[in-house]
Amino acid sequence: MADFMGSGWSLYIAVVTVVAIVFCLWLALVMARGKAPGQQVGTTGHTWDETLEELNNPLPRWWLGLFILTIVFALGYLWIYPGLGANPGTLNWSQKAQYEQEVRQFDTVTEPLYARFLAQDLKQVATDPQARQIGERLYLTYCVQCHGADARGSKGYPNLSDGDWLWGGDPDTIRATILGGRIGQMPPMAGAVGSATDVENLAHYVLSLSGSGHDASRASLGKEKFTVCAACHGPEGKGNAALGAPNLTDRIWLHGGGLATVTEMINKGRNNPMPAFKESLGEGKVHLLAAYVWSLSNGAAQSRP
Repeated sequence: MADFMGSGWSLYIAVVTVVAIVFCLWLALVMARGKAPGQQVGTTGHTWDETLEELNNPLPRWWLGLFILTIVFALGYLWIYPGLGANPGTLNWSQKAQYEQEVRQFDTVTEPLYARFLAQDLKQVATDPQARQIGERLYLTYCVQCHGADARGSKGYPNLSDGDWLWGGDPDTIRATILGGRIGQMPPMAGAVGSATDVENLAHYVLSLSGSGHDASRASLGKEKFTVCAACHGPEGKGNAALGAPNLTDRIWLHGGGLATVTEMINKGRNNPMPAFKESLGEGKVHLLAAYVWSLSNGAAQSRP
């Protein structure tokens, strides 16, 4: 778009707009010319049912008057409002300025409400009916696309209602996650593990940690290879919330837990980003949203003061 923001393009758009309006006016006047006395009206060349012809009569005066009024209105609009390239118009109006004004008006009403909840503990906020309603609307606006309307997530998107958290599920951690976002990254580990057979043996061992279907003999062969995974997932495979490394012993799989999926994960790794909402929502809204998300897995939805 930067190629179309220069002064040359602005002048070009303004000239084309004015020329188009003048051309429309000229064309209307030409088409409205009346016929000379005694002159026979011609046809357009269109004929139906052998004898029904379309005459080329001039435009009605009432229609021409209305059309000229629309042209006058267009010129007046372009004089007052932006439309001729970069010319802002005499009112100096812009969508951005109007949007910012409406945001300021909205903030004037809502900021005291957000400030009141921001001064409260997240667990206390989660039990407030009004706060929950606001938090639910925020969730349905900003979170539902990934985590679903029921907050149960989908493949690649965490379930927010089950108490299993990659980075920790306490209120302050949830708030920090929403504010700053997260980057859940697992590097490809095939090179560190060894051959394709070694990778499959390791996948069997990983599945064995949660009691998922696996080959016990191959899992025993893959156990020693788990040392390359233990740095993040821990020696027992129970994960590390500080790194966002998932627990491999609980049968909760973000991307699926079959042998093929686990093998692919080891070979190719994963990169799961969650966007940060601090700039777009602000501290107050995030506080309410975090309280609502925490309540989904902690029963605060049924709690009332």
